[in-house]
Amino acid sequence: MGTSSLVIAIDGPSASGKGTIAKKLAAHFGFAHLDTGLLYRAVALAVMQNGGDPSDAKEAEKAALTLDASKIMDSKDESELRSDKVSLAASKVAAIPAVRAALLKFQKDFCATPPQGKKGAVLDGRDIGTVIAPDAPVKIFVTASAEARAMRRFKELQGRGHKTSYDAVLADMQERDMRDIERSIAPTKPAPGAAVLDSTKLNAEQAFTEALKISMRKLGHPAK
Repeated sequence: MGTSSLVIAIDGPSASGKGTIAKKLAAHFGFAHLDTGLLYRAVALAVMQNGGDPSDAKEAEKAALTLDASKIMDSKDESELRSDKVSLAASKVAAIPAVRAALLKFQKDFCATPPQGKKGAVLDGRDIGTVIAPDAPVKIFVTASAEARAMRRFKELQGRGHKTSYDAVLADMQERDMRDIERSIAPTKPAPGAAVLDSTKLNAEQAFTEALKISMRKLGHPAK
């Protein structure tokens, strides 16, 4: 990447726990953190707010090209972006090659030159280790069963006051998984050399501990 910054790539499906792990790793190492999923969510939301269809390639590309990614990263209110409706729409725009191409430079620049002079960056998404930072020294693919992930999302939505059912959340998650895995560009899959972390039976702290052990080992500093 032509940079001396250290990058930790965290990939995985929705509600696998990758976001929490990435935030905790960034805090532990003092690195910058980027949830790349927010970029696609912002594109999807912009399309919907304009009355468009997230599956429309031209509308989605236009939204991606005019997106101010820095404002998304600085925003303190992510509630609308985190909604289940936007989540489903995000998986549709993320399957559009032109959208991914439009957001590619911002993500690569974040890796090469982390904000605030940070020495490294932790990025989480679905193609960090395969596309954005294939040379990252630490690549982790976080996964969990669809049932476990659906229950986590269901409880999260309940906590926000959303009225839904576990079965509905599971069905939506399975639909998104299929779309993310089968898309022709940057499908969700472990990057070559990535360590696979199954968080199905782990709580957030346990998953972070395992991810930290993997990171330290990959960096040549085995955790005690």
